[in-house]
Amino acid sequence: MDSGSGRVSGKRQAAPNGLGDFLRARRAQLRPEDAGLPATGRRRVPGLRREEVALLAGVSADYYMRLEQGRERHPSSQVLDAVGRALRLGDAAVAHLHRLAVSGTHRAPRAPRAEHISPPLRRLIDGWGDTPAFVLGNPLDFLARNHLADALFAGFTEHGDLLSMVFLDPAARDFFRDWDRAAASSVAALRQAAGTDADDPRLAHLVDELCAGSREFRELWDRHDVHGKDRETKRLRHPVVGDLELHAEVFTVAGAPAQHLVVYQPEPGSPSAGALTLLASLNAPPVMCPSPITSPSGR
Repeated sequence: MDSGSGRVSGKRQAAPNGLGDFLRARRAQLRPEDAGLPATGRRRVPGLRREEVALLAGVSADYYMRLEQGRERHPSSQVLDAVGRALRLGDAAVAHLHRLAVSGTHRAPRAPRAEHISPPLRRLIDGWGDTPAFVLGNPLDFLARNHLADALFAGFTEHGDLLSMVFLDPAARDFFRDWDRAAASSVAALRQAAGTDADDPRLAHLVDELCAGSREFRELWDRHDVHGKDRETKRLRHPVVGDLELHAEVFTVAGAPAQHLVVYQPEPGSPSAGALTLLASLNAPPVMCPSPITSPSGR
């Protein structure tokens, strides 16, 4: 991870100061007035000063400086919670802060791990013929999609992971009617994935590829925004059935906490429900007719 940008690099080992990268990025995005402080004096850098964060968190300026510089390796949970409150972090970002603090020790890169979904989960999503459903792994790669999800994403050429679809496939700008929102949400979810498994070489490779291919990704990645994939409404435009408004529900898979089941559902009776029904009918898998049974004599 590049300590200046907070970028994971597949070409060299991750720097051990992910916590400092995160704190600096979040501090830079908080204005004094946001934190209830007077905005006085000329500031050389945007956001809060270290001393101001320390004051709000109730710690010494020297201690907070050592925390950002990676010289304080064992901050207490109470201190981390106080820093999170000072930086106005949400629950997901505070949890990310705690994960960074405990994973700050440098670890050697490990070999990539293959992820698979369980056969019962595969059968479950395949049985939903009128509901797009898919399973995401870490880092947000598609482990499985049912037939209707394949039809929904048919206009894309990038199918391996969600981030490449959003940032590297030209179809994304038309498909996601709120592309800016979809882009920010997907990067924040990837940041959370990075906090849970930062030494995954697949993550390093993906981030390098996205940074090289998308200026928007680089800018969002350097913000260090963090949140998981939560319930939200997706405003989509399919090349065949037109505009869709679908509610996305996200479930953590029991026994595989890095995997998430995502289900898209329309409002019952809405135009989106009709469009999704049409899409399902146009892409229904062929029905295999049973072979005729003949008697042993051939009659």
